Amino acid sequence: MLNIVLFGPPGAGKGTQSQFLREKYNMTYISTGEILREEIAAESELGLQVKEIISQGNLVSDEIVAKIIEKKLSENMDSAGFLFDGYPRTVRQAEILDEMMEKFDITLTGVLSLEVPEELLIERMLERGKTSGRADDNLDSIKHRFVEYEAKTRPVLDYYEDKGNLHPVNGVGEIPQIFANLCTVIDAL
Repeated sequence: MLNIVLFGPPGAGKGTQSQFLREKYNMTYISTGEILREEIAAESELGLQVKEIISQGNLVSDEIVAKIIEKKLSENMDSAGFLFDGYPRTVRQAEILDEMMEKFDITLTGVLSLEVPEELLIERMLERGKTSGRADDNLDSIKHRFVEYEAKTRPVLDYYEDKGNLHPVNGVGEIPQIFANLCTVIDAL
């Protein structure tokens, strides 16, 4: 079973590359944002709880996100593997993911970190903001997201590096080349 965490700063191309990776390797895609939206749309008990939290401008707790991911894992145990996009975002979430994987007797194949210089990330997100209409792709929001990333998410890299499970991948270039870079690392794992 192939189980990959696709990691990188905002604008690194995780969402774009995830689409290609899940098709090529037939993995179940686990995007916390996507799952939260699905739960809200389904108006499940958890979805209604998440909707209330978000409507108040609060972040969904690690425990709630973990419940949602655990549900997705349990429903897809016949999958060829899992591709995590946007999770874990904190060291605590990484620890929770380890506990969940142990519970389901699955192991993490690797953490692929898309490496992209900050100037290029800003350029990408500003361009994306022009075409996608994403309200958070403006310079002030982008800078705030980098501060949050450095403070809360970058330590996750150290966590996985200490475990010997981190694999940096060049995230600069055309989309097909970056995809090829990722596939080279995955195929070697």
